[in-house]
Amino acid sequence: MAETFRAIGLMSGTSMDGIDIACLETDGEEIVIPGPTAALIYSDDERAVLRSAIEAATTWTDGTPVPDAVALAEKRLTAAHGEAIKTFMGENGLNADDFDLIGFHGQTVLHAPDQRRTVQIGRGDELARLTGIDVVNDFRSADVAAGGEGAPFAPLYHKALAANLSGPRPIAVLNLGGVANVTWLGEGENEILAFDTGPASGALDDWVQSHNAGRMDVDGRLAQAGKVDEGILAAMLKNPFFDVVPPKSLDRLDFPMDPVEGLSLEDGAATLTAFTAACVARATEHLATPAHRWIVCGGGRYNPAILAELKARLGVPVEPAETAGWRGDDIEAEAFAYLAVRSLRGLPLSVPGTTGVPAPQTGGVLHSAEKTPA
Repeated sequence: MAETFRAIGLMSGTSMDGIDIACLETDGEEIVIPGPTAALIYSDDERAVLRSAIEAATTWTDGTPVPDAVALAEKRLTAAHGEAIKTFMGENGLNADDFDLIGFHGQTVLHAPDQRRTVQIGRGDELARLTGIDVVNDFRSADVAAGGEGAPFAPLYHKALAANLSGPRPIAVLNLGGVANVTWLGEGENEILAFDTGPASGALDDWVQSHNAGRMDVDGRLAQAGKVDEGILAAMLKNPFFDVVPPKSLDRLDFPMDPVEGLSLEDGAATLTAFTAACVARATEHLATPAHRWIVCGGGRYNPAILAELKARLGVPVEPAETAGWRGDDIEAEAFAYLAVRSLRGLPLSVPGTTGVPAPQTGGVLHSAEKTPA
């Protein structure tokens, strides 16, 4: 049996809602033993700093200085993660000696694989100093440099989670974050395909916030009160992205809200919600065979309007991750704990079917820390 490691996974996703923390004991292969979890919600100020960094990064070209907004966000983000871990350990009676390493995803501020660039801010060396725990970060760069999409990066963990599920294959794991991505798992050991399908919570959240109607469409109430503009929806689905053969990935801002400008708050929410589900339905065109079930993780699974649209358009069972015995809020954070261990062991973090990288690709950067005795 392979040696196991105790790891903390940290995720700050494209929805920019906060930091997810998840502990995992794992060998980075088949053994996955979950531990405590927590979530820290960003303040409005922290969210604004991250949003400014993402906007500044859109004009940041290779070889030019780091924009001030990006540098500020990286400093704030790293400090917030350090505080989150400190609070988490205090609440769970843990200390640095209880862990072997941290998987620190950071915040994606730029994702342009066509330029072989992807940037996740967050100082791994500083987080190791703050926590006294070794840190692995910069998970995606090696994949992109090798010609991969650099996303999605949780599929190998989805595969490990799904290994013991009963029932027919293929199955699909759908993550509804700021951007949606799917992992299709066939019957064979190496039958895996993963790619981004389109926007999920990101565009919808932006729409709601632009109308000063809150941070999100809570329980899908706005969408349920509105009417889908079928003409706008059809036009949005003509985007060339949907015809691109996967693997493929998106930046959070690749699908702006422009098409629904002019609609009411409710009709815009209804149309963007339908668009999220329709993007997933379009994604099925690229699957070798249809999935028998769709397991949904990420914050979008709490939105009944999105789930209803998915069920209507996919025509097969669509169920939240909890029905599979998984922790739907924590899967991405768990994934980066898992990937940190794989990085430490020199195992691939991505394969051709998950990112389009030409060959299985290792990655991640290790930052060592001296642990303070308990």
